[in-house]
Amino acid sequence: MKFLIDNQLPPLLARELTRAGFDAVHVIDLKLEKAPDSRLWAAARESGRILVSMDEDFHHLSMRPGETVRLVWIRMGNTRRALLLEKLLPLWPELVNRLERGERLLEVR
Repeated sequence: MKFLIDNQLPPLLARELTRAGFDAVHVIDLKLEKAPDSRLWAAARESGRILVSMDEDFHHLSMRPGETVRLVWIRMGNTRRALLLEKLLPLWPELVNRLERGERLLEVR
C-alpha cells in the first residue's frame, strides 16, 4: 500500500510508515511541498498513492463524482507532532484494513 503524506503532517509519519513496511513518501521527498492542492491530488492519482492529509480541501475533491484518489483525512486539530503520531500510528492497522476492504475516504478524529 502506497501513501503520500501532505505538508501539515510531519515527514516522520512517512518514515514511521516506511519502517512499518509501507511505501510512504512525504511531499517534501517529491519536492512538492509548495505545490497547489490540485498538483498534489494529481500526483496521488498518477502514482496510485493514498493521500494522507489534514486539509479539508482534499475532502471536497474526494467527493467529486467518479473520483478515484483515496484519502485518509486526519481531523485531529492543531496537535503537537509527537502527540499526533502517538495517536495516529496505533490506528494505522485498522485504517489499512478499511482501505483494503475498498473504502475510499477515511476520516480520522
